[in-house]
Amino acid sequence: MIRARRIGVTAVALLAMAGAAPAAAQAAPDRQPPAARPFTAAVDGDTGLPPGWRVTGSGTSRQLEWRSGTAVPMGDARVEFYAGDRLLGRPRPGGDGRTFRLGLDTARAQDVKELKGLQVRAAGRRLDAEGAGGAAHTPGRGALAAAQPPAPLPASKVDPGKPGPYRTTSGEYQLKSVRLPGFADPVEMRAVVVAPQGATGRRPLALFLHGRHATCYKPHTDEVPGDWPCPAGTLPIPSYRGYLQDQRLLASQGYVTVSISANGINGQDWAAEDGGAQARSSLVRQHLADWADWAARPASAPDAVRRAPRADLSRVLLVGHSRGGEGVNRAAMDSLYPPPADQDGYHGRTRWHISGTVLIGPTVFGQNPVADVPSATILPGCDGDVSDLQGEVYADGTRGVSRGTALHSAVYVVGADHNFFNTEWTPGKAQAPAEDDFYDDPDQRDPVCSPGTRTRLTADQQHRAGATYIAAAARLFVAGDDRVRPLLDGTGVRAASADPARVLTHAVGAARTGGFLPDGPATVTGAGRLCSAVDPSASAACLGADTPGRSPHFAQWETDRETGRRAVALRWSAAGSAVRIRPGSPVSLKGADKLALRVFVPPNSNGTQLDVAVTDASGHRVTLGRVRADGLPGTDRTASYWAREVRVPLTSAVRAELDLGRVTALELTPRTRAGQAWLMDAWGWRPGTPAVRPAALPRVDVGRLTVKEGDSGVRTYRVPVRVSGHGSGRVRVYTLDPVTNRATDRLVTVRPGGHDIDVPVRVRGNTRYGQDLANDIVVKAVRGAVVGSYRGGVTARNDDPQPTVTVTPVADRVAEGATLKWRVNLSAPADSDIGAVFVVRPVTDGPELSTKDVDPQWLQDTSGGESPDPERALSAVQNLYLWVPVPAGEVSTEVSLPTVRDQVKEQPEKVRFQLTDDDGEVHEGAPVLTGTVLDAS
Repeated sequence: MIRARRIGVTAVALLAMAGAAPAAAQAAPDRQPPAARPFTAAVDGDTGLPPGWRVTGSGTSRQLEWRSGTAVPMGDARVEFYAGDRLLGRPRPGGDGRTFRLGLDTARAQDVKELKGLQVRAAGRRLDAEGAGGAAHTPGRGALAAAQPPAPLPASKVDPGKPGPYRTTSGEYQLKSVRLPGFADPVEMRAVVVAPQGATGRRPLALFLHGRHATCYKPHTDEVPGDWPCPAGTLPIPSYRGYLQDQRLLASQGYVTVSISANGINGQDWAAEDGGAQARSSLVRQHLADWADWAARPASAPDAVRRAPRADLSRVLLVGHSRGGEGVNRAAMDSLYPPPADQDGYHGRTRWHISGTVLIGPTVFGQNPVADVPSATILPGCDGDVSDLQGEVYADGTRGVSRGTALHSAVYVVGADHNFFNTEWTPGKAQAPAEDDFYDDPDQRDPVCSPGTRTRLTADQQHRAGATYIAAAARLFVAGDDRVRPLLDGTGVRAASADPARVLTHAVGAARTGGFLPDGPATVTGAGRLCSAVDPSASAACLGADTPGRSPHFAQWETDRETGRRAVALRWSAAGSAVRIRPGSPVSLKGADKLALRVFVPPNSNGTQLDVAVTDASGHRVTLGRVRADGLPGTDRTASYWAREVRVPLTSAVRAELDLGRVTALELTPRTRAGQAWLMDAWGWRPGTPAVRPAALPRVDVGRLTVKEGDSGVRTYRVPVRVSGHGSGRVRVYTLDPVTNRATDRLVTVRPGGHDIDVPVRVRGNTRYGQDLANDIVVKAVRGAVVGSYRGGVTARNDDPQPTVTVTPVADRVAEGATLKWRVNLSAPADSDIGAVFVVRPVTDGPELSTKDVDPQWLQDTSGGESPDPERALSAVQNLYLWVPVPAGEVSTEVSLPTVRDQVKEQPEKVRFQLTDDDGEVHEGAPVLTGTVLDAS
C-alpha cells in the first residue's frame, strides 16, 4: 500500500472537488525537494487555481507554489501569500527568480469557506495581478487626478550637499568571513573605504549597509541569482560600492566612511524570522569592533584603513538602505541594549557610540525603532519595492516610548524610486543587470512615477538629493551643527544641492513638548473621529479599502488590527465644521514657541485651510492662527497620504490669555469647502537640538520552542521570552490565532529577569496524522522598553504517520454516457485533509478511452486546458491527473470520470489511473483505478 499525501489545511481549502486541472504555469527547477505532479483545484467557484498557482511536494514537504509570468526581482519587501485579506504565510523564493513556495504545514487556513482567493503581496502591493513585473494597480482603487510637483521651499542658510575642503582617497579590505546564528554559510567581511586626505586628528566614522538585492550575476547575461555562495560562473554583485558618491561627499567634509558587503546575509535571510535584522546588526557591529581595534592599533589595520585618518568611534553615523536600514537600527539598539548571546553573531563589548542613523527606504518588520538614537528616514515617493513606505514608523513609532529628546525625522523625496540611491542597483551605472523598481506600464503610465513625468527624478537627481540629506543628518547628529536642523525637522526649507528634487520633512522628538496624541486616551467630537491605523473594519480604519493610494503612517504590521495606533480623521461638508480633540489629561505647552501639527490631506489637493484653537483648563479658548495643508503628488500606486508639518505661533498675547501648562483641548475648524484631513499629532515646538542621553531600559526578546505533539494527554508549554537590561517598561503582546492569524492583545509591564510575558500553549497529543501548529506572539514597545526579537512562539510538530490509501470500485464498468466512479479509502482518519494524486497510465489489455470518449469540460479542467482534438488516447494527454482529497476526520471519498455517448460502434474501452508516491512517481504495487466503458449503440 502507498501512503496518502497530506494536503495541509491550505491545500484542502483549495481543493473543492476531485479531478481538478493542473495549472498552466510550470515553475523552473531549482534546488527544492522533488515535486509531485502539479494540479489545479476549484477556488471561489472557479474551475481552477488562479494562473501561476499549484501545489507541489508531498507529506511534510507539501508546498503551495506561485510562479510569476516574469521575473520578480530580489528585493527588500517580504513576499507574502494571502487568502483574501488573511495572511497565510511568507513563502521561500526559488532559484529561478519567479517561483515562491509556502510550506503547507505553516500556512494558516481552515476550510474552503474561509478562503476567498489567493493573492501574493509585498509591502501591501499585489504581485500576482496583471502588470509589468507584477506591479499591478490595486483592484478597486481608481486613479487620482494628474499631479503637479510641490512648490519649491525657501533655501536653507546652510547647504550640507556642498563638498568640503578635503580631497579623498579610497580602497577596499577583505577579512575572514564570519558565521552568524541561523545561517549555514559564512558571511563575507568585505568593505570599501573612502576617507579625507590631509585631515588631522581622529575623524568621525560613517558606516553604510546596503539592502536586500540579488547576490550574484553572470557576466554578459541577465542572470542574477540570489544564492550564496555564488554559483560557478557567476560573480558577486558589488552592492557595497553603490554609495561611493555619498561616501566621497562625507569624506570631503572630514568623515572616514566605510560601506560593507552583506551578500552572504541576503542569500540566506529568507528563513530568518526577523528578515535578517539581527544578522545585519551582528555584521555591522563586527566591522565596528574591527575599526575599534584598528583605532587602538593602527599597524594591524588593512592598507585601505591605514591610509585613512584614525577613526573616532565615539562619533559614529550608521546609514542603511532598505533591509540595511532595519539592520543599522537593530545595530544601534544592540549597541545600547545587548541582545541574548545565542542569537547574536558578535560577542564582544560595545566600544563605540552611535550618534545617529540614516535609513533609506527602510523595512521595519519589527516596528521597533530605537527611541534614544536620532534618526532621519528617507521615504522615496515612487518606491516600487518597500512601496508602503513603512519606514515612517521610525518616526511615528518612537512617540512616548522613552525620553523623547532624540530627533526623528521623516524625509519624503517626491519622485524617487527605491533602487537609484545605490548606483549598483541603477541601470547604466551598475556592473550587474539593474532596473527601475517602479515598474512602468506602457499601457497605463503613472502620472507621478513614470519616467519623464514632471514629478519623477532621474537617477542622478535622486542620488544627489540622497547624498545631500545623508550629509545633513551627519552634520546635525554627529557634528552637532544646529543650523542644519531646519532641513530635517519640518521647518520647511530646502538644501539647494538637492535641486530640482522636492524634499519635504516632518519630525517628532527633540525639543517638542506636551503632545496631542490620538494614540493615547482621547475623545473627539464634531466633524471628526478617532480612527485606527490598522483595522479590518471599514468604519474604524483611517483609510477605507477603496482609497486610491496608501498612507505610510498606516503601514500594516504583523496583525490584522492594532490597539492604540490611531489618528484623527476629519471629514466636513461645509466650512466651519469644527472638530475638537480632548486628551485624557491636560497637555503642557509651556516653553514652546509654536504649536506644530502633522496633518495630511488627499494627494493632489491644494489649499485646505484650518483654523487652530486651544482651550485651557479654565475654559479659556484662543484661536492661534490658520494653517494651509496641501497634498503630495500621488496616484493609486503610491503611498502619498503623508503628513506635512504646519505650525502656528504661541505669541506673548496667547501666553497672557491662556494657561499653557494645562491645555485641555485642540480645535481644528475647516475654512474651505467640503474636504478631508487627518491629524497625526500636535506638539509644542521650539528651536534647538537637545543633547540625547539614552535611558536604561529593559529589553524583550521572544524565542521559539518546537515540541512534538505526543500520543495522548495535554501538555502546557510556554512561549520563551527573555527580558534583560534595567528598569521596567510596558509592551503590548499580541497573540495570533494559529489558524486565522487574528490577534488578541494585552498590555504587559516587564522587568529584567521576570516572566511577566506568560503565554501558555496547550498541546493536545493524539495518534492521528495532522498539521504542525504554530502558536505565535508578536511584541511591540509601548513605554520605557525596547523589543529586539519581536516574534516567536510554540510550534507543535505532528509526530504521527500518514495514513495509507486503498481504492475500491463503485461503478467501474458502465455504458458510454454514464460516469465511472471509484472510492478512495484511508487506513485511518486524519486531523487535516489528505489527498492523493492518480496519474493516467497506458492500458495494456485492450482499446483505451480517448479524448473523444470523455466529457470535454472534465478533460479541460483535469488537464489544465487540453482539447479533445486531435483525438488521442488519454494516456497521451499531458498533465492529466486525478486529485482526490479526503476531508479531515473522514476515511473515504469518491472520484468520478464522466463519459460521453457517440454514434460509433466500438469494443469495450478501458482507462487506468495509478497512485503516485511522495515524489510524484509510480511504483509497482501502487493502488490502481481501472474502468471499462461499454458501447451503448
